Amino acid sequence: MKTKTILVTGAAGFIGFHLSKRLSELGHTVIGIDNINDYYDINLKYNRLKCLGVKRNKASEWNSPSSSNFKNSLFTFIRTNIEDTNALSLIFKTYKFDLVCHLAAQAFVRSSLEHSNAYLDSNIVGFLNVLECCRKFKIPRLVYASSSSVYGNTSEVPFQETAKVDRPLSMYAVSKKTNELMAHAYSHLYGIETIGLRFFTVYGPWGRPDMALFVFTESLLKRKPININNHGNHMRDFTYIDDIIKSAELTLLNKSNNKNLYKIYNIGNNNPLKLLDFVNEIEITTGLKSELKMQSLQPGDAHQTWASTNAFMKDYEFQPKTPLKTGIDTFYQWYKSYY
Repeated sequence: MKTKTILVTGAAGFIGFHLSKRLSELGHTVIGIDNINDYYDINLKYNRLKCLGVKRNKASEWNSPSSSNFKNSLFTFIRTNIEDTNALSLIFKTYKFDLVCHLAAQAFVRSSLEHSNAYLDSNIVGFLNVLECCRKFKIPRLVYASSSSVYGNTSEVPFQETAKVDRPLSMYAVSKKTNELMAHAYSHLYGIETIGLRFFTVYGPWGRPDMALFVFTESLLKRKPININNHGNHMRDFTYIDDIIKSAELTLLNKSNNKNLYKIYNIGNNNPLKLLDFVNEIEITTGLKSELKMQSLQPGDAHQTWASTNAFMKDYEFQPKTPLKTGIDTFYQWYKSYY
């Protein structure tokens, strides 16, 4: 396999870290960028980078490349903002990327209800800058993170990529649907292959502290009540991180039979689970019984998510398959060792 030089944005984030690690292990030259903002614990972000061979004192410097100190690793980290047009353009010019995977974003639905400007800056302006650099520096393929949130409260399940998605429930969902529209325009106008991956409720080791598995596990271990939204009637298509990374790897490194320049895929487990059943699985893994505090449906939350994965299976012959028990067990072992 011919090795590539690949840009991964959001490399200190949950998915970006795992993808950078995987691509580096495959022998590719990976340039990871991230602004390491304080949306959640920056220590977790720096420790992810440490696992990639980049020390905190080096990673914290702005616009200063820091190479991995691991033998045979071709990973380099640069702290920068994707909203900074000049800095981003210089990185593209310096490294002459073969491929780009854009994962940097301001995440979490509920936060977008109160901090809309941050989502506009990072998720829309930042993505435009990435698209412009791809056009300017003739990047043939851009893979980027979209989200299951674009489906809103779509009633037809499982969710199909062809479904009408024009009723978002949050500014986060708005930003992700806007990304898809922007990508379509750049594919149409400039011949860039763009592949949007609609991720469904990602979980696993090194995850974000605001995600359900992280929050519920922490509450259980600290003997605190678990807040259960929508009285536990939420249905979520929980998708393990390894399956997410495999999907990103396939779309980034392989050509499919689908010759369209603009492509959108659901990346989910195709097996939705009620939130109360999810909590029960965590209780089984930890051996602890939770105290549940029932709450009403929260603003911005969808009732259910359920991914149809037929399109991805057809084009790449892969679909997520990690059993929930395996994923929760692995996360729990990581959580105990980390904390």
